[in-house]
Amino acid sequence: MNKDFAFGKSNFVWIGISIALIILGFILMSGGSSADGISFNPEIFSAQRIKVAPAITMVGFMLMIYGILKGDKKAPKQDNEQITE
Repeated sequence: MNKDFAFGKSNFVWIGISIALIILGFILMSGGSSADGISFNPEIFSAQRIKVAPAITMVGFMLMIYGILKGDKKAPKQDNEQITE
């Protein structure tokens, strides 16, 4: 029985990598709260949270788009069925 999936194996690999990068970017953006919950913590403006984490997240989203739109080169060619009357 031949299962017909919309994506090939390489598509799923690219989508998995992109999901991991998106999760990593959001983890790097989190944190930086103050100890007492009231005072200001300047750690929220660190380069990790302002530059690195959003860049990693954007790369993850771009790879997700690539993984979805990438064509599968090993996809079998479908024969055009001719209708005979």
